Amino acid sequence: MNLTSQVLFSVAAVAAAFLLVQWLARQPVFQLRGISVIGDVTHNSAATIRANALPAMSGNYFTMDLQQTQKAFSAVPWVRQAVVQRVWPNRIRVQLEEHRAAAMWSPDESTARTGSSAIDQLVNTHGEVFDANLGDVEDQELITLRGPEGSAAQMLNMARTLAPVWNRLQATVDEMSLSGRGSWRVQLDTGAVIELGRGSPEELLARCEQFVATVGQLTTRYQRPVQYADLRHRDGYALRLRGVSTTLSAAERAAVDPKPRR
Repeated sequence: MNLTSQVLFSVAAVAAAFLLVQWLARQPVFQLRGISVIGDVTHNSAATIRANALPAMSGNYFTMDLQQTQKAFSAVPWVRQAVVQRVWPNRIRVQLEEHRAAAMWSPDESTARTGSSAIDQLVNTHGEVFDANLGDVEDQELITLRGPEGSAAQMLNMARTLAPVWNRLQATVDEMSLSGRGSWRVQLDTGAVIELGRGSPEELLARCEQFVATVGQLTTRYQRPVQYADLRHRDGYALRLRGVSTTLSAAERAAVDPKPRR
């Protein structure tokens, strides 16, 4: 009987404690009274963030679903990541990280034919594609990346690898394309189109450095800017200057470059 009494007493105590917690959780003092937003708010004001996220939130300090609340804040335009924490007794704190645009993103022709959205998107500094109002982009000179779905990070890394080479021509890349077969092409801000072909980043870098090492002497000789260059040739590259067309062989490259690269 003593054991039975102890068990019944324990069950009653647990039930009372449970009911007490439920009663306390429903008290008005625990209704959410404030939201603190910290971190990146360059593209969103605190008021805008609250207006976008509040309709998806429900519950009080105890019953609020943190994962659902986090998803609500993560869905706000320009927000890459949101971390939500409870602050006793009736507030929440939201730490935001915004996307930082590094490039424009456009689907390639094969993607467009499959019915995917052809609306331009943005690529952040982590190589992730995200939706945003393009009118909110401060940098109007972002490179455009055009390639298969899932290749944005690879393309952004390639653009960063080759940027110093183009700088030696006092040029920057307006658009970089990657075909479904892995062939690369760039269009410079000078209007020149450069076919890079397929290969590893190291191989493509070597081709570009070889091209840059000689093309300046040719444009000076002919007094014409580059219109098109094809670097896919094994022993040289095809070059089209505005008003002049020629193919540069290995011997000609050595003639204009007294110290050709090995």
